Amino acid sequence: MSKRAASAQADELRGLMQQLFRRFGALTADSTPCGMALSMAHAHALMVTRARGELSQRELGAELRIDKSNVARLCARMVDAGHAEQRPCVDDGRSRRVSLTERGQRLAREVEAASAARFGALLGALPAGRRDAVLDALQHLVTALDLMPAVSSQERSSA
Repeated sequence: MSKRAASAQADELRGLMQQLFRRFGALTADSTPCGMALSMAHAHALMVTRARGELSQRELGAELRIDKSNVARLCARMVDAGHAEQRPCVDDGRSRRVSLTERGQRLAREVEAASAARFGALLGALPAGRRDAVLDALQHLVTALDLMPAVSSQERSSA
């Protein structure tokens, strides 16, 4: 493939991904695409913590792909909202462990249900014969993203 063709494909991928994010509602700061009055980061932190149980801020940040200052602020917001509790890590007093409160568990279940309904509706809007191909393509994108080096906060701020 020529460099020009690859560049055109990259531009097409970028444009399609931008449309996907916008149409899905991923750019709204104060609600999720499934209609919950939470940031996407907050909703995903609830789902990850519910699925994995108590975990360190470092583990949560790694799972969400956010840096330690952003995960610390996110955890503080979750604590302030009554959705999570934090405690010092036994092995390292500088590290914090995060777990959901009963209120956070309830909200995480609501987020999961709303998310499942939204994605079920999205899948239902796809032609039945193309669903497997769409899921396969998305898995390839996830794998490609996992292979790419992380973009640092400094690189993001200079962009």
